[in-house]
Amino acid sequence: MLGWNRAVETDIQDSIDCGVDAVAISIAVSDIHIEKKLKKSRQWVLDSISKAVDFAKKHGLYVSVNAEDGSRADIQFLIEFGLNAKEAGADRLRFCDTIGLMEPFETFNVIERLVKTVDLDIEMHTHNDFGMATANALAGVKAGATWINTTVNGLGERAGNAAFEEVVMAMKYIGNHDLGLKTEMFRELSEYVATASARTIPIWKAIVGTNVFAHESGIHADGVIKDPKTYEAFSPEEVGLTRQLVIGKHSGGNSIASKFHEYGIDLNSKEAQDILVEVRSTSVQLKRALFDKELMSIYQDYLDQKEKDGEHQADGKNVS
Repeated sequence: MLGWNRAVETDIQDSIDCGVDAVAISIAVSDIHIEKKLKKSRQWVLDSISKAVDFAKKHGLYVSVNAEDGSRADIQFLIEFGLNAKEAGADRLRFCDTIGLMEPFETFNVIERLVKTVDLDIEMHTHNDFGMATANALAGVKAGATWINTTVNGLGERAGNAAFEEVVMAMKYIGNHDLGLKTEMFRELSEYVATASARTIPIWKAIVGTNVFAHESGIHADGVIKDPKTYEAFSPEEVGLTRQLVIGKHSGGNSIASKFHEYGIDLNSKEAQDILVEVRSTSVQLKRALFDKELMSIYQDYLDQKEKDGEHQADGKNVS
């Protein structure tokens, strides 16, 4: 259990009184924060962090030093800050992209330099203001960072932080490093956190959104029907989801046949194409994909019309 603190001894003492095993000690390192927010100097920052780390270490705590707004700090001062904290006994340095201004290539370069010059464990704390929290966190790991801050569903200040489920699955399938977690519980976990935090999970949310394995485009659906790996990086069951064939204006004949097969109805190619015409027309009118009940209604209308056409043909033969 790690308690978050300002670089203030009374904060750290409160954490100690709570029985934590470790503390994160945070202080601003960018000039805009030092001058505008703290109204102090760089030397004051160095002195404060040294004093706070020393106090924590004397109480036998594991210490992570947080370089707040590190992404906007002068790199030389950031290195000096890290070395200063290390000399005071810090166990790791937390690099904070506090307002999410970094991009992965720059992140890699900065973290690689910190790893080489400071020689402390580096922790990544990234924000998603420009939609790159997960990418920046992974770039940091690629450069040598060994810790990542994550939150379920990416919850956090403003646009949020690196999402736990995104980081884990990206590390597994892009970074080829399986953390051994029960990923099949991710959707359940995301729903629990969403409920507890009074938030919703967007259907397009990476990894756990219900649309991640929903296929409508005829080309995509056809590929997935033949082999799911054509349009899926991993199986839906791996994150607690299920595959869906969404039927709408972009669907193709194979999607229609496959969808009705789920209902226990086997269509031939002509029937599938005939129904597809009505499906696309209805979807365009409603401006959305169709529900199962609507598909069955279209199918029933098709059967009724087919029966009427058959009767008309029979009547014509009788008349002749």
